[in-house]
Amino acid sequence: MSTTRRMLLGAALIAPLLGRFTGTAAGAVDGGTGSTGSAGSTGSAGRLGTLSDGWVELRWTPEAQTQLDRFQAMVEAVAPARLVLGEHGMSVRLPIHSAQGDPSLADPPKAYGDGALDGGVSVRTSQGVYRVVDLVGAIKDGLGSGRCEVSGAEMGHRSAFRCGLTEGKLTAAPVPAGQPMKVRLSEAPLRPTQEAVDAYTTSFGAHPVTVDTVLAYVTAEGTYTPPPAAQE
Repeated sequence: MSTTRRMLLGAALIAPLLGRFTGTAAGAVDGGTGSTGSAGSTGSAGRLGTLSDGWVELRWTPEAQTQLDRFQAMVEAVAPARLVLGEHGMSVRLPIHSAQGDPSLADPPKAYGDGALDGGVSVRTSQGVYRVVDLVGAIKDGLGSGRCEVSGAEMGHRSAFRCGLTEGKLTAAPVPAGQPMKVRLSEAPLRPTQEAVDAYTTSFGAHPVTVDTVLAYVTAEGTYTPPPAAQE
């Protein structure tokens, strides 16, 4: 397997880390016309809330594990991310570095935003170890995109996965209007887009993954602070 294909494997399997919560209860998309950049750097920051003291936890499914096993690949955490063993299996938890956006608590499918995560993962194969770090993700209209660095090379995904915005449980602690609130997302499924499935097929050949395959479940939480206008 070539170096490029191994790097694509790492990026493809870690793509779900680039979205859902960093883009929903946090992130910022500048109307879909600009670059996501690092969270907190968009021109519309004054109209967006922020997320702090948060983390994202990704639990990959047996279907994703099958693809890892196909290449004898093992996932390890890159600090400050860490592996977490729960009742449903192994997850990786990454702190949210910074993020902003609109979680749309009343209508989750309308959530949008972008954000950045600290740490990352390494994908260990018989051919070497490939670090996936500098994770930045965005979400809009239920589609997740993002970019990351894989062993020193930057890789991007314009349409990597679909987020089960109505299938996960999004809760918020009651607080006075305009005040910071603790929000939590539980068990939101992530499925690849057709674009991602096609790219994976081109790189690695036949496989059972389709647009209906759940590759991971996300649980995350943090403190959401509404934009200044909402606090007045």
